[in-house]
Amino acid sequence: MRRRRPLVALLALLALLAGCSSTIDGRAVSIYDNPFTVAGLPATSGPSGPRDGVPASSLPVRGADGSEADVLATNSVEDISAFWQAEYPRVFSGDFTPVKDLLSWDPDADRAQAPTFCGDSTHGFANAGYCTRDGSIGWDRTVLLPSLIDAFGPMAVVMVMAHEYGHAVQYTSGLGGDDDLTLVLEQQADCFAGAYMRHVAEGRSEHFTLNTSDGLNSVMAAMVAVRDSDPNDPESVHGSAFERITAFQIGFTDGAKSCTKIDEADVVSRQAELPQQFTAEGDTGEMPVTEESVRLTLDSLQAVFALPEKPKVDFSGADTGCSDAESTEPVSYCPATNTIGVSLPELIERGTPHPESGDELAADVRGDFGAYVLVASRFTLAAQANDDKSLTEAKTAVRAACLSGAWTAATAVGEAGGLTLSPGDLDEAVSGLLSDGLMASDVNGNTVPSGFARVDAFRSGVLGGDRACDNRYG
Repeated sequence: MRRRRPLVALLALLALLAGCSSTIDGRAVSIYDNPFTVAGLPATSGPSGPRDGVPASSLPVRGADGSEADVLATNSVEDISAFWQAEYPRVFSGDFTPVKDLLSWDPDADRAQAPTFCGDSTHGFANAGYCTRDGSIGWDRTVLLPSLIDAFGPMAVVMVMAHEYGHAVQYTSGLGGDDDLTLVLEQQADCFAGAYMRHVAEGRSEHFTLNTSDGLNSVMAAMVAVRDSDPNDPESVHGSAFERITAFQIGFTDGAKSCTKIDEADVVSRQAELPQQFTAEGDTGEMPVTEESVRLTLDSLQAVFALPEKPKVDFSGADTGCSDAESTEPVSYCPATNTIGVSLPELIERGTPHPESGDELAADVRGDFGAYVLVASRFTLAAQANDDKSLTEAKTAVRAACLSGAWTAATAVGEAGGLTLSPGDLDEAVSGLLSDGLMASDVNGNTVPSGFARVDAFRSGVLGGDRACDNRYG
């Protein structure tokens, strides 16, 4: 965020996932189906990862050493290939051509001994990819894949393989080519990965299982971790976390055919008027969280929602002794007194970027918008109360996320008082939605277990405004 002069950016990658705070009836909420499903699927807990007792794939892989990462990646390719064998005829004309050339490498191997992938040495190349020159898929088995497993679990590797296989489908089907905008190709591949993950979540995968609460949350958190974190970097071609997860959710919700509709016009329309790059060199967009900046945020929210009575703010702490709601740290809303309570030191911690740890995939990187959007979510409870909405049910939680998204969009176009959105701010919000979900919670802090549903709701507000929130959660 920024004061409408020097922007307030929020660079965010939040890689820590895990438990939500308390949940409402153990059920998730989706903007597409009834409030207690995840894009039409029941919200489930339970196992996520490789199925027990399933023989490992026998697909040949050049350079493989039988490590956990190699076995997981090879099983993934076999499983994804089986998915496309059935799905391809429903989406494209012609015959499906499976990927047969697979390569595994150790990026720390001596340069002289390192194999080549797509014409380049794999020495120092900690990554995974699809090669359009020869139709091969390759991966680093000692750095990237183990890091993904450690940070997010084995299904993060499966997601990466599904993304790379999505590129293979693009090129073999003729959907995409070297002349297409790279961001379009990447979002199509993210979308295809979402369609495949839906297949797994439905229990139709031979090798894997995926629950729609913490399991799906972890997959999406991995996408946040591998987003483009510097919007001004000319090498940034995969998209922000907000863009990547949007594409993933399109595929998960509407299937692989929907991914073929992602083109440059579609990507641009979803970017709308959201900021894409910093205009000044060295700008980070960070506005330190202070009492003054919180008051500015509340003024901005009042400019958007125009409540008859603006909520008061109490900086003595989130626990205001409220008679009809529980305290939620670091920000709470008390309906009885129409007061927002703020534990400022804790909110500052929430909105202060952490030093780089050297391991991006396991880092908890924060920024100012992660704090301000929490304030926004509590303000939206006052807006819901003004509309005579319940403040203690599942719809309350997702309405809070959706209305916070509507306010976020208003800051992007200068309709929110003195604050303006910056590149990376949306990623900060997505990170918080996946990590603990407080931004998508009712007045007592009860959230919904599905990060998918929480992000869904926020994105609905960002792209559709408060009218979309009324239509979907009214």
